[in-house]
Amino acid sequence: MSKKIRVMLWGLGAMGGGMGRMLLSKEDVKIVSALASTPSKAGKDLGAIFGLDETVGVTVTNDPEEAFSARPDIVLHSTASFVTEVFPQICLALERGCDVISIAEEMAYPWAASQELAEKMDALAKKVGKTVLGTGINPGFVLDTLVIALTGICRDVKHIHAKRVNNLAPFGPTVMRTQGVGTTPEEFKKGIESGAIVGHVGFQQSARLIGASLGWKIDRVVEEREPIITNVERKTQYAHVMPGNVAGCRHTARAYVGEREVIFLEHPQQICPEAEGVDTGDYITIDGDPPVNLSIKPEIPGGTGTIAVAVNMIPLVVPARPGLLTMADLPVPRAILSSFSKACGNC
Repeated sequence: MSKKIRVMLWGLGAMGGGMGRMLLSKEDVKIVSALASTPSKAGKDLGAIFGLDETVGVTVTNDPEEAFSARPDIVLHSTASFVTEVFPQICLALERGCDVISIAEEMAYPWAASQELAEKMDALAKKVGKTVLGTGINPGFVLDTLVIALTGICRDVKHIHAKRVNNLAPFGPTVMRTQGVGTTPEEFKKGIESGAIVGHVGFQQSARLIGASLGWKIDRVVEEREPIITNVERKTQYAHVMPGNVAGCRHTARAYVGEREVIFLEHPQQICPEAEGVDTGDYITIDGDPPVNLSIKPEIPGGTGTIAVAVNMIPLVVPARPGLLTMADLPVPRAILSSFSKACGNC
C-alpha cells in the first residue's frame, strides 16, 4: 500500500467512537468521513465527539451520500447486530466502491442467519471487486477464530468446549437491550419470548464457523437462555440495575453432528460481575489428540478487543480477494504497532 487508506466510520457509538480514536494514532490511514444516526452529532467535528481538545477536521453527518462523497476506501461499520438490519447498509457501501468491516455479530458468519442475504452480499462484493468481513471479540475471535487456531496442533478433534465469562460494562445501549440488562425477571421472560431480548448474538455464527473450518456438518445448534439476577446495585455509563433485576444473560449453545454433540459454548455475560465476586475469563478445552486446555484470566476486554480487532484487520481486508469472507479466510490477525503498510508487507 503506497497511499493512505481512507476510512469512513459508519456508527459513532461506544464501538465506532473507539475505533475512530484508535485510527487517529495509526500511520498510513486517514478518517475521511463519519456517519451517525443520532441527529445531535451531525455538524460536529469528530474531535468533539471523541472528547478531544483539538479538532480532527472531519464533520459528522447523518446523510450517507454526504459521507460517501469523501470517497472512502473502506467502511468501519458498527450500527446493529443482525444481518437483516445491516444488509442494505453494507450493500450501499459496496455499491459506492468500499470494502467493509462490520462488527454486527451475525456478520461473523452471516450464512447462519440468512443464506439468501449472505449469498447476495457475496455476489455483489465479487461483482464490484470488494471485500466484506464480519469480526469482533465474540463472535469473531474468542469463541471461534481462537478455537479454530488451537485445533491446528491437533491430529484429531472429538469435542470442543469454550466459555467466555465477561463484563458487559463497556458496551452501549444496543448490547444492553439484546441482553435484557435492566429488565425485571418477568420482562426478561417476555423479551425472550418476543425476540426483543436475544442474549448473546453469535452462537450460531461461532458454532457454524468452527464446524465449517473443521469439516463438520453442523446439523443443529440448540441454545438456552436464563437471566442473571443481581443482588446488588450495578451501574455503568449505559445501564443502571437495581437488586432483583436482570444484570445479564446466561446463554449456552450445543452444536450437533447427527446426534453427537461436538461443540458446547457458554457465555454468561453481565455488567459489573465483580460486584458479586464473579471472575471473568476465557476458557477453551479441546478433546483431541493432543488435548488442549487454554485459560485466560481475566477476560479479554470485550470493548477494547472489538475495537482493536476491527481496526487491525483493515490492512488484511484491503488487499484480500473480493467477496464475503470470514476471519478463517484471512491471515492471522495481528496488532498494528507501526504503519499499516509495514504490517501488511507479507500478506
